[in-house]
Amino acid sequence: MRPLDEFEREQAILLDLEVSGRVMVNELTERFGVSAVTIRKDLGALERRDLLLRVRGGAVSSGQTDEGAWTMRVRHSRQAKRAVARAAAELVAHGDVIALDSSTTCYHLALELVTRRNLVVITNGLRTATLLMEQTNAMVLLPGGVLRRAAESLVGPIGDLLTGRGRIQKGFFGLVGLSPKHGLMDISAEESQTKAFMAGACDQVYGVFDSSKAERFALHPFVTADRVTGLYTDEGVPAHVVADWAEVGVPVHRAALSTGVGEPADADSIPVPEPGSRRTGRSPEAGAP
Repeated sequence: MRPLDEFEREQAILLDLEVSGRVMVNELTERFGVSAVTIRKDLGALERRDLLLRVRGGAVSSGQTDEGAWTMRVRHSRQAKRAVARAAAELVAHGDVIALDSSTTCYHLALELVTRRNLVVITNGLRTATLLMEQTNAMVLLPGGVLRRAAESLVGPIGDLLTGRGRIQKGFFGLVGLSPKHGLMDISAEESQTKAFMAGACDQVYGVFDSSKAERFALHPFVTADRVTGLYTDEGVPAHVVADWAEVGVPVHRAALSTGVGEPADADSIPVPEPGSRRTGRSPEAGAP
């Protein structure tokens, strides 16, 4: 693995803080193969931007950290996200009108949908839009808004752009936290606002997430539990989470994490097909994948 530059180290540190709430200097030096002086410099730079708080031996979350760079998040829990995406993809048929948010789980879902024909996809994710443009014949609609560089997403008050333009059959949304009381939640107010507008135009709303999010803290609800059609996660989700959602009538589908045929051995690799390598070109008589 190549050494990470300063920006990549910072994003990895922020991701660790989001997951565990604390990082230690000695662990980071060993992980990144750099000196303690370098790590302290990285932590100092992040603290000056109010993204963490320095403590003896390391740092803790300041409560203001973003979710980190897209390129770092797409590698996190990659096997689980791919399993979730494969399961959720079974809901999508040729010609469907769907919404995919900017989450990395929805990017993995888009990868599973490249052989679907004639989709209409509304997404605020730049990576997902690019993938679908290059690999499918889908009509891709970007709702517009302000660019969030780290998340590679467009956010903003897009409600008027979706109102009165027909219904979206199914919407798929990643999340940072969830509960039957508060619904599906994100850490970013801007992302939550955009997701709420998109979900409001969907007939069916599905939460897609790896099991590490099942008991995570999040701030901003974007859809209430009574609007959730189903949840797709992996088999690592705690049993009480499944039971809690069952009590409010929301099924939780748990995808197996077993490695399938052709699964890349490198856990850090991002499964992005080469442009044109899986472009849909079959005749209408061809069967669904």
